[in-house]
Amino acid sequence: MEFRVDRQILADAVAWAARTLPARPALPVLAGMLIEVTEQGELTLAGFDYEVSARAREDADVAEPGRALVPGRLLADIVRNLPPHPVEIHMKGSEVVVRCGPAEFGLQTLPVEDYPTLPEPPARAGTLPADLFATAVAQVTPAAGRDDTLPMLTGVRIDIEGDTMWLACTDRYRIAARELTWSPADPGFTAGVVVPARTLADTAKAIKRGAEVAIDLGGVADTLIGVSGGGRSMTSRLLDDQYINYRSRLTGTWSSVAEIPVAPFVETIKRAALVTERGTPIRLAFTADEVRVRAATGDSARANESLAVRLSGDDLDIAFAPQYLLDGLAGIDTEYARLECAGPTKAALLTGIPDKKAPSDDEKDASKETTSEETDTGYRYLAMPVRLTS
Repeated sequence: MEFRVDRQILADAVAWAARTLPARPALPVLAGMLIEVTEQGELTLAGFDYEVSARAREDADVAEPGRALVPGRLLADIVRNLPPHPVEIHMKGSEVVVRCGPAEFGLQTLPVEDYPTLPEPPARAGTLPADLFATAVAQVTPAAGRDDTLPMLTGVRIDIEGDTMWLACTDRYRIAARELTWSPADPGFTAGVVVPARTLADTAKAIKRGAEVAIDLGGVADTLIGVSGGGRSMTSRLLDDQYINYRSRLTGTWSSVAEIPVAPFVETIKRAALVTERGTPIRLAFTADEVRVRAATGDSARANESLAVRLSGDDLDIAFAPQYLLDGLAGIDTEYARLECAGPTKAALLTGIPDKKAPSDDEKDASKETTSEETDTGYRYLAMPVRLTS
């Protein structure tokens, strides 16, 4: 094996493949990164931990095709710190030599014949733009659970019906969901799967912008999903597909509907959160023309600030964990957001308002039964309030 490749191209490819390397591998070879080059000038770097696989493909100047398995994390550290010169890699006995300008490293190889066969993705289900995919995944994954004893809650639910795709996450206290349009390979394709949220989030962030993302999903018996784009690909085992009926919870009749300028509201919440401790909520008191944001930590500190909003329906006094509010607002890319509530102890729905202008007086007088579907950006964030004690 012998090839030459640009240092930055190699660094990006190695970083992608290293994402799946386990910190405590069940088998020594799983700590390895597989390097393969072909006569056609294709370089492939891969990592695999029996749950997730990651492959990066790039062009290289290949003098001799071959394959080798080297310590993956060490290779990633070395390549990340190389000088800005082309990198030459070749086999020398049981060693892989990495040379870049004046720097040279030798890595002892691992037994490549013991490395497990990388899983092949299922059939192509469809495609969508990488930017849209990355945005949608980033909007929902903050709501995923962190408790590994409840695997379902640590995943992203993907529902597909024809050209409509839903992504959703929940940790039982909130639901973040995004509806989008994609291009299915089969117009009648349907699916419902749960993918580990951290894996999907890392993948979505790393795929090059401007590329097209392909989703590979098979039938009900398949246990894998494949995601690829821009020379990068991954496969992941699916989680149990049992999931709550989240879509039914994202609609309702609301007694209070507030329309809020997003950026000032975010800054107000951040300032109020400065005086809170872990588990202390922020209190929002909505009246016709303003929301008063209050927070306190016992008698030691307090915050009180008002912000102009428009409220239709009943006045509302409600409280939320500040980070829950900030996570929901981070998914809104419009100037104004809509917060819909049915009372201080009921879950509240946060959505974006597509027209980036202040609501008119006519809009302010809308019916109390306004629903989020009247103006829908595709993103919905449902959060449970904290019960007020006084």
